[in-house]
Amino acid sequence: MADVENLNSVPASEDTEYGFKRPEMYSTNIANSITSYARHVFVLYKTPEAWLSHVEEEGLPQRFATLLKDRKSDLLVQTKLNVCEGGGSDGDVLIFPDMIRYKGVKDTDVEGFFEDVLVNGKPWSSGIQEEISGTFVFVCTHASRDKRCGVCGPVILERFKQEIGSRGLSDQITLKRCSHVGQHKYAGNLIIFCPDSAGKITGNWYGYVTPDDVPELLDQHIAKGEIIQRIWRGQMGLPGGEAEKVHEQKVIPNGNGVVKEESKGFTGGCCQGSNGVSCCQDETPKPEPIKKEVKKCTIWFQPLDKEELYIGAAVVGAIATIAMAFTFFKRSG
Repeated sequence: MADVENLNSVPASEDTEYGFKRPEMYSTNIANSITSYARHVFVLYKTPEAWLSHVEEEGLPQRFATLLKDRKSDLLVQTKLNVCEGGGSDGDVLIFPDMIRYKGVKDTDVEGFFEDVLVNGKPWSSGIQEEISGTFVFVCTHASRDKRCGVCGPVILERFKQEIGSRGLSDQITLKRCSHVGQHKYAGNLIIFCPDSAGKITGNWYGYVTPDDVPELLDQHIAKGEIIQRIWRGQMGLPGGEAEKVHEQKVIPNGNGVVKEESKGFTGGCCQGSNGVSCCQDETPKPEPIKKEVKKCTIWFQPLDKEELYIGAAVVGAIATIAMAFTFFKRSG
């Protein structure tokens, strides 16, 4: 138990300013604090200790970020980019919710990769597409960007490692440190990609996470597909209004703030963060009003032109003349 207590805390000198005891914790309603997007790309690159404050401004991440910005109108769906720790796997690319991994993408490969995979939705012609499975948990530990995630993230990560190990889930859950996901004031921040109750891969964001929340995230969200409402930030693929609907669903009577996750098929919207693709959120078009067709009679009431009127008058006149002549002839006889 002493180990767990150590994992639950940060140095007292930092806890009240940057850690879990800082005054801003739980001060904001964080539901729907992400903008909508439909695809998440993670580039494996170095380690958090080596990242710049804006890690997307160097190397391989920069190549991806530049193309995402310049070609946002060419993308099939709204896409967000993040960096996660690489180590010996630098250059690998993970794509969610597709659950796909490409290995060893180099700087010179990015343009072709981007065209094939992200623009045209096809397998990369110069690499091998690998399917990935299980649950992926990304914890923001981007200390060079903001010290709050630098203090809270590693502690949450260590608690995850311990709980995953004690449950024998190491072969089912992949845990990675990632770059800035937006709103460091909500630290600890994390994203979980796992199947929902219908088997569909969803990406759910959490904020104000503490080490004490980790067992519940494993036992409720990952194991049962139940959203932990009190620390939930939103879900990949849900436009803003739909995210609010999920958050506002009726709470379980015992007040534990857990909401059953539903499988939604929404895409579109705008990406979170400075390096995601920004665009206006797609709205569901309103149905066109039903127009009743009025059938017109085109035989007897069709307008006549001048020539037709003259001919008609002549015919009528001729008939009248013949009738009068016949009447006169009959009387004279």
